Amino acid sequence: MRIRIAFQAALAALGLILLSPAAAQAHGDTVKVAMTGQREGHVTADVTWENDGDAVEEAVAATVNAVSGDGTRTMGPWRLVRDPAAAPAGWTTAEILPPGTWKVTVDVGFPALGHGELEVGVPVVDPAPVTGTPEPRPAEPTPAPTRTQTVGPAPDPTPDPAPSAPAEPGSGPALWWTTAGVAATALAGAVVGILVRRRRARR
Repeated sequence: MRIRIAFQAALAALGLILLSPAAAQAHGDTVKVAMTGQREGHVTADVTWENDGDAVEEAVAATVNAVSGDGTRTMGPWRLVRDPAAAPAGWTTAEILPPGTWKVTVDVGFPALGHGELEVGVPVVDPAPVTGTPEPRPAEPTPAPTRTQTVGPAPDPTPDPAPSAPAEPGSGPALWWTTAGVAATALAGAVVGILVRRRRARR
């Protein structure tokens, strides 16, 4: 049983090997590589059969190499992969070329021989602006510094009366009353003395 399964697998593999040259002979013995440029740095190309222009449905074994315009930098070798965003004949690279001018060459070895080359320019892409960032608000003017005043008790609007000079001894109303009393006492004493003398003289 195992021998039978192995024999069937061998026959299937042999059939694929024999069918590949047959398919190639049906379309021709060469493929056409039309370089279409680049998309976001990815090299793009269309691979078709040279004779009838049909898209190559088989897997394509191809290498991609790139040399900078001044010859100082090289990229690759890379391989071509199916381009899902293009037509059935479209192929591209998973790798990305840096910005600049590049001479790109593609060499196909399977299912048939093919070659293509093109000068490709990769532009510099500016980064997308960040959305949702609030705009900076204008700076508010800085208030001028205020002069600090020391708050103290409010001054009394009524001026203090000038201090009165101390009364000198022997002046003022007290002195007047004292002098008047002394004079009255002396006068009364004189009158009494006169009356006493008159009484004595009458006796």
